[in-house]
Amino acid sequence: MASEYDIIKTPPKGLTFDVFGTVVDWRKTVTSTLIHSALDKTSSSSRSANLPPAVRIRLSQLTDEDWGRFAQEWRNTYKKFVSSFVPGETEWRDIDTHHHLSLVDLLEKWGLAGLYSKEEVKDLSLIWHYLDPWTDSSPGLQKLGTKFITSTLSNGNQSLLKDLDEHGKLGFRRLQSSADFKAYKPHPSVYNGAAKELGLQPGEVAMVAAHLNDLKAARGCGFRTIYVERRQEEDWSPEQSQYKEAKNWVDMWITEGEDGFLEVARRFGVD
Repeated sequence: MASEYDIIKTPPKGLTFDVFGTVVDWRKTVTSTLIHSALDKTSSSSRSANLPPAVRIRLSQLTDEDWGRFAQEWRNTYKKFVSSFVPGETEWRDIDTHHHLSLVDLLEKWGLAGLYSKEEVKDLSLIWHYLDPWTDSSPGLQKLGTKFITSTLSNGNQSLLKDLDEHGKLGFRRLQSSADFKAYKPHPSVYNGAAKELGLQPGEVAMVAAHLNDLKAARGCGFRTIYVERRQEEDWSPEQSQYKEAKNWVDMWITEGEDGFLEVARRFGVD
């Protein structure tokens, strides 16, 4: 691993945080909401009777594990969307719009078209505004905010980030969205734009994320890097060479059992 001594001896001035998966546990909240929303539709005979017969049958076949897979597929559409976006070429679409349109498509794919009204689908798509944080996120961010400029650097749009910040009592000092730069991570313009907006040089900022591909892109723009492992979040397998190589360039590596942001604060000497 890169020498952690260097980032502690000469710490950054700003910390930018990935949000989905790093700050908030999207999987738990989204899966739970999908399960309970579906159960609500079958909680009474009158509600169930209003559903198309094929949808009623399909619902009866789905387990909690199936809804977990549905949530992951929803998340995967997001990953595909942002990774394929080309600034200046791809038509702009914010993340709220993507979450809504992709939910419509997934409901149809899963044989659940007609389960919800258009208004209900729209409301359900906004669950991403109210994701619960990991238990260390709020207290850790509060501590880190006493020493560093703490800012989101997320592909979520501004209204989404504001709601997450308020819902989770996160206390970010700044809210920065990729949408501010009309691009999506991992495009370099997002990282470069974020540093500029903070009034800092890239080397004065550390990107904090649970995804090594995000950190690799940030590092390519001159950012320093802090990796916080989160359950089921890393796309790179430990057996892959790029994962092993990351051990040589990540500036600070927090393993899953080390209490996340609270451990970051501890290593920086923040009480």
